[in-house]
Parts: sequence; C-alpha cells; structure tokens
Amino acid sequence: MGLFNDRIQRDGKTQVPVWFMRQAGRYHAHYQNIRKDHEFMKMCKNPKLAHEITHGPLDEFNFDAAILFSDLLFPLEQLGMGLSYHSGPPTLEVALEKPEDLINLKSIEDSATFYRFQQEACTLLKASMPAHKTLLGFVGSPFTLYSYAVEGAHKGNLNSSKLGLFDGRYDGFVELIFDNLLGEMKMQAEGGADAICLFDTACGEIDLQLFKRHLLPTIKKITSTFKKSYPDKKVIYYSKMTNLNYLREIQDDNIDVLGVDWRQNLTTVLDELGSDYYIQGNLDPSLLFLPWEHLEKEWLSLWERVQASKPGPRKWICGLGHGVLPKTPESNVMNSVKLIHEKMIY
Repeated sequence: MGLFNDRIQRDGKTQVPVWFMRQAGRYHAHYQNIRKDHEFMKMCKNPKLAHEITHGPLDEFNFDAAILFSDLLFPLEQLGMGLSYHSGPPTLEVALEKPEDLINLKSIEDSATFYRFQQEACTLLKASMPAHKTLLGFVGSPFTLYSYAVEGAHKGNLNSSKLGLFDGRYDGFVELIFDNLLGEMKMQAEGGADAICLFDTACGEIDLQLFKRHLLPTIKKITSTFKKSYPDKKVIYYSKMTNLNYLREIQDDNIDVLGVDWRQNLTTVLDELGSDYYIQGNLDPSLLFLPWEHLEKEWLSLWERVQASKPGPRKWICGLGHGVLPKTPESNVMNSVKLIHEKMIY
C-alpha cells in the first residue's frame, strides 16, 4: 500500500510517504476543469467523475495515496435532512434544534444501496492505481456529523451542539447514525479502500472531560465494530484543534494512524504515541502560500522535528495539519511532494 510498513525503498533507504487532505480539490486546475460542467453533488455521486477527480493529484503530483473524492455530509442526506450544495456551501433543509426533532430523522434507504456510488468509485480507483499506492476512503466522525446536523455548519462555538450532549440530542443522533456510518465505511472497504479516515474536525471545540465521556466511547464503538469485519483495513483518526491530552485518552487499538493539526508539537506526539500509532501531519496549510524558498525551509524544519523524535520517521506519514486551501499555488504542491520524496529518506 505504501504508507505503512511497505514503504518505497530507494538505494537502500526508505522514502517517507506523503498525502494531503483535500488534495483533489478547488486549488487544482484539473478539478476546476471538471467543475465547470458538473455540479458538486454529481461529481461526488458519479463514480467515473469521482474516479477522474481523485486521480488528478495522484498522477500530476505523485502523492503516495489517493483519497476518494466525496463529502463527509452524505450520512445526513441519508437521514433525510435535505442536504444541498446549490448555493455553494452545504445546507440542510432541517436541523436538529431540539430532542423532538430526532423523530423526523430516518434513513431514506439502506446503506448498501445509498453508498454504492462510493463503492463503485473505489473499485474503479483500485483497478487503475499503481499497486504501491494507497487508496483512502473517509467518513465524518459522529460528533462532527452531529454538529453539522445541529448548527447547519461547523461555525461559532457550537453552543447548541454542546448543550445537546446533555438533552439527549447527541445520544439519539448517534443511535440513528451508527449503522448508517458503519455502512458507509463498509461500502468503501468493499470497493477496495486500503484505509478509512475518520475525520473529526469539530471535536476540538469540546471540553476534554466531555470528549472522554461522550465522544470517545462512540469513536471506539465505530472502530471496533468496523475492525471486526475488516481487520486488515487501516483506520486513520484525525482530530482538529485538540491537544496531546485528548490524544493520550484515545487508547484505541483499532486506530492505526492519528492525524494531528499544526497546533501540536510533532516531536512530542511522536515521542509519546509513536509506539502505538503512525502519526500523520502536520504543516499548517496556510504555509503553502509562501514563496517556495520560505516554504522549503518550513518543510525541512518539520523534517528536523521528526528526526529529533524517538521513533523518527518510520512511524510518520508526512502531510498537512488540515486540507489544502483554495487558491493554493499548484507549483508549491508539486515542489513539496518532490522535496519530501527526495529529502525525507531514512
């Protein structure tokens, strides 16, 4: 697969692998050329278009992994919440504003039928990708999906979402979404995804004690249930705006990789958790807007921090602390991957 213990060997040395969240996205001319003629939902739900978009950065920039082009909010559509992208950002027709609103949420069809488009896109990708490259699927974590269902977006301090941890909305939502979300993961795995990313972009808004009490048990239930059916598939858990105290509490043998954002000290994370997980990250995506001579220094500084850790680069997957931002210079993406492949070897 290429990201883990089967990394590329060159001249007796091992090459650090790299992929970026949102590497197939709005910054890329390949994506924009397809986007001109197709609305976002169609691009996600047409397996051939999703395959083509996913392949773009893999072929042009030589990333070591492809991540399925899709969107993490489709489970909310599957629950009948009226997901739309017509105005640009995603919108929902209904919101989970009070516990009584849970009654109105129900699956519109079974997961195997609803998520077949993701399975088919993964099947096309697995057949067309080089064998040494990794295919990644992804889903939103239960709390991140829940916060979108409550707020209509990940915005502000998620006040209503936090209150919903106490009034039954979160527990009720998890009960409704669990099989749905697991079904989405299974369909991607059945399509050939080598690993499934569980993206938790909202959890850093939550107090550590609430994270332990409410979010972590659900995460562990998802990962353990998935691994029972797919023990050979990797699970990547990414959390945004968390700190080392959150990561220490995870203690999940069913998670293979922890993705961390740029707020974390990468040396410390590798030192403390590199014996239990691969660690992925964590350059600030904003730095990709720097002139190359400055960006190069930032990458090499990150490499120094990895080398200074106890496990070193053998348990590190190079990447960003979040997704590639719109209007990021393509030349910086190209040069970054080239630098990583040429300089980050051990």
